Amino acid sequence: MDTPRPPAFSVGLTGGIGCGKTTVANLFAALGAAVIDTDEIAHALTVPQGAAMPALLAEFGPDFATPEGALDRAKMRALVFADAGARARLEAILHPRIRAATAAAAAIATGDYVIFVVPLLIESGTWRERVTRVLAIDCPEDVQVARVMARNGLPEAQVRAIMAAQVTRAQRRAAADDIILNDDGLETLRPQVEALHALYLSHSKVI
Repeated sequence: MDTPRPPAFSVGLTGGIGCGKTTVANLFAALGAAVIDTDEIAHALTVPQGAAMPALLAEFGPDFATPEGALDRAKMRALVFADAGARARLEAILHPRIRAATAAAAAIATGDYVIFVVPLLIESGTWRERVTRVLAIDCPEDVQVARVMARNGLPEAQVRAIMAAQVTRAQRRAAADDIILNDDGLETLRPQVEALHALYLSHSKVI
C-alpha cells in the first residue's frame, strides 16, 4: 500500500496571543484542511514523560518540573521573559523537536492542504520558507488583552508584556499574504474562512 503523500500546498497560520488562531484553525479543519498545531506539539513534548523533558530538566534543573513531571510553564515563561539567554536555550531544545514532529505530521497529512498553526511564525525567521502562504489572524490590541485576561486570568500588565515580546500588529500584517479580521464573532469570521478556503483549494490544485 502506498504511503500517503503530503499536500504540496501549505499555509502558515499565525497571530498574536488572543487573536483566535485556534478558532480559525478549527473552521479550516471543518472544511477539509489538515491542521498541524505547533503549540499542541510543544505541549506534548513537555507533559510528564514528554520527549523534551529530560533535556529541559538537564538544562534548567528539576525546579522547572511540576510535581507530576511536566514542564512548569508559568515558571519557564517568567524566566524566558526576563532572560533572553534562557529563551535561546529553551528554543534550542524545543525547536528542533517541534520541527521534526511537524514534518512527520505533514508527511502523513491527508487533507486538501496543510495549515501549520505557528504563533511565532514571523518571529522565527525560518517558517516563511517552509510554507506557500502566510495567513495572519488579526484583531485590535485591546481585544487581544481582554480575551487573554478572560481566558487565562492574567493581569493586563502581563498580557501586554507577552504581546510586547511578539512582533507588532503592523509587522504581522505586512508579512502576511492573507489576513482574517477576528473582532466580531463567528458570523463575520466564517465567511472570511470560507473565502480563503476556496482560494487555497484553487491554489492546491495547480501545485
